[in-house]
Amino acid sequence: MNKEIRVLEPKNIWNKFADLNAVPRPSKHEERVIEFMMDFGRSLGLETTKDAVGNVIIKKPASVGMEDRKTVILQSHLDMVHQKNADTDFDFSTQGIEMYVDGDWVKAKGTTLGADNGLGVATIMALLESKDISHPPLEALFTIDEETGMTGAKGLQGGLLEGDILLNLDTEDDDEIDIGCAGGIDITAKGVYREIPLDEGFAAYKIVVKGLSGGHSGMDIHLGLGNANKIMNDLLIMGHEQLGLRISKIDGGGLRNAIPRESTALVAVKVSDSKELETLFKDWASNLKKEFAATEPNLVIFCEPAPLSQMVMEAKDQLALTEAIKNALNGVHAMSKTMIDLVETSNNIARVEVGDGQIKIACLTRSSVEAGKMELAKNLQSNFEKAGYEVVLSGEYPGWNPNPDGAILELLRTKYRELFNEQPRVVACHAGLECGILGKNYPGVDMISFGPTIKGAHSPDERASISSLQKFWKFILEILLEIPKK
Repeated sequence: MNKEIRVLEPKNIWNKFADLNAVPRPSKHEERVIEFMMDFGRSLGLETTKDAVGNVIIKKPASVGMEDRKTVILQSHLDMVHQKNADTDFDFSTQGIEMYVDGDWVKAKGTTLGADNGLGVATIMALLESKDISHPPLEALFTIDEETGMTGAKGLQGGLLEGDILLNLDTEDDDEIDIGCAGGIDITAKGVYREIPLDEGFAAYKIVVKGLSGGHSGMDIHLGLGNANKIMNDLLIMGHEQLGLRISKIDGGGLRNAIPRESTALVAVKVSDSKELETLFKDWASNLKKEFAATEPNLVIFCEPAPLSQMVMEAKDQLALTEAIKNALNGVHAMSKTMIDLVETSNNIARVEVGDGQIKIACLTRSSVEAGKMELAKNLQSNFEKAGYEVVLSGEYPGWNPNPDGAILELLRTKYRELFNEQPRVVACHAGLECGILGKNYPGVDMISFGPTIKGAHSPDERASISSLQKFWKFILEILLEIPKK
């Protein structure tokens, strides 16, 4: 499997990536990939340990002549986001990712690729395995659960690493050098609703929203992409206002850090209104497709007859639900006042589950400003509590404050100019990187983040640039050669 991937250059990285992608590694269930990395480190005869939470640390002495250089921590996360298209038959718990080459891109067949952050992991593996690459003392840190809580970074104890410099390989544009990131917090609203029975005078329909781009709920939140949960909610509101539509079930979105691509709802209207619903729905779908034509050319919206459910949501509870989702901010809330074009604060309404008298709404709020993060989180909490829901704030993690005067930044900036004859973009990002958390127990470490170009992370459109990885590999080899002396 993936033979065409293994012949790509640099072969040492693509082969390690193919090996890694054969191992199922969803967030919260990294047992197999942890053992994979432990076996890898031991097979090389290197000091290999697993800490209390499951992070893997592999240490490699300096190559000959580099013993007097500062120790470098190379860091990437082992877990990946598991997302697939609705019509893709794939079991993430047992199958390896099926990859293929499309021009300059490596893609996966209907699933996420795992380049986030698998290419970072594979790069570090290639460096650990190498026998002819000059490098300073290396400490490879492979963290777990970055995507759904950063519990690996949070659980890493001080004193396990001795490095002076940390290179985080989890940035997704090869011309960027990242020196800061947003923090985040999970908002979960749960409620109950009254169900009432339907009589034979009603007809049932299934409403489907699909074909959206999805993507990373931090890096892509500013692109104006459609959110399936918001679009579905608009349709349900229009249906109720004009035809008294009643909700039976909703199943929308998935992971908190992925912009939701799909949503399905089971609804009912009076039989006498069935034809009007079908007519109106075509107009609503057409208008929404026009609204998102520039950003979501593949948006599909339709309704079709379905088996009649015995129960629907009581009207008052239905109104509370749709109003709560309508009033909950989704997308960009504020732009940075200190960095051009940087999103400061945002929210992603990631998951909506309604059925059998139970409601669950999951959001992820991000901000590079702690006060802004908590202000938006509290506003969302108040909004959902107004609907009568219990709201829990959890999984909070800090941002990473930029250090524009760091020595490692100057080294990377200089080497980039020399190698590629252009200026890199020094940025902070709206995604969550582990540097801010790691810095709590390792406050003296000079940190930076960079990586090869990856597009569509957290969605089945995820793809990695082949030429960019070649550029990235050349860059990191030169950086390691220039690490200063202790």
